[in-house]
Amino acid sequence: MATIGIDVGGGSIKGALVNEENQIVKQCTRVNRINRSSEEMAEDMADIIRELTQDGPAEAVGIGLPGTVDDEAGVVVYTPNVGFRKYDLRAALKEMTGYEVHLINDANAAAFAESQIGAAQGAESVVVVTLGTGIGGGVVIGGKLLTGYTGAASELGHMVIVKDGEPCGCGRKGCFEAYASATALVRMAKKAMAEHPESMMNELAEKDGKVGARTAFEAYDAGDPTAVSVVNEYLDWLAEGLANLINIFFPEVIALSGGIANRGESLIKALEERVYPRTHGSAYALKRTKLAICSLGYESGMIGAALYAKSVME
Repeated sequence: MATIGIDVGGGSIKGALVNEENQIVKQCTRVNRINRSSEEMAEDMADIIRELTQDGPAEAVGIGLPGTVDDEAGVVVYTPNVGFRKYDLRAALKEMTGYEVHLINDANAAAFAESQIGAAQGAESVVVVTLGTGIGGGVVIGGKLLTGYTGAASELGHMVIVKDGEPCGCGRKGCFEAYASATALVRMAKKAMAEHPESMMNELAEKDGKVGARTAFEAYDAGDPTAVSVVNEYLDWLAEGLANLINIFFPEVIALSGGIANRGESLIKALEERVYPRTHGSAYALKRTKLAICSLGYESGMIGAALYAKSVME
């Protein structure tokens, strides 16, 4: 029987029906935004579950969320960029759909999926870093997720890399997320565009009707000097955080996901040049952590949530 995986993000709530071969056979999406009420988002998830089960029931439902969750209690404890605060999501969805849902951090879901059937399949230790509205992380060691004493481990985006630096959605300052998320890149681009009206980024933003991460990278690819400066600064911040993760875990693989990761091998090459010299004992290293792009793309969170729910049921 198929399993449902739902991935909750700042811009969308995506759901998928995943078959026994771990393939998505049906999916649907609802638009999301920051600071919506918990009840509104729960209603969207219920709609997704109902839509995906129109042709028959699901074996289990897993939901990946960007923050701290307590699956044992069914409660979303805290999500920095999406407005859940100690919300009993399991009870709400049970009442609306009849399904008993299981909760997992979204980056943990992506890490679980990539370690089982994706880019890091077969690796003994894996760190997945999701580059989106914020930065999420998941750590898999020996096939098991590292969740910590409270279940909130692996919030990799909230290690501080600049004391008293840029404010972060979590309430602290100087977090990795505040410098290396897609949101951070947009902030850097906007600042540079205001200072350099001649930059191609202004023209691209006017054409698209917004400033996005793509604005900076497209101008960078075209050789715009301002964009080159912005992207290089962004890559340096991203490399700083990734090097810290290697120094802490020295995993076999670090895999990146999110829209920025769609740059593929060009991103990996740029990061290898910056990350490896920053790692402990780099000059004498006999083995290096492999930097990779998650192979499941935007589907990893949904598939991982489904795999997690299924594993809990077994």
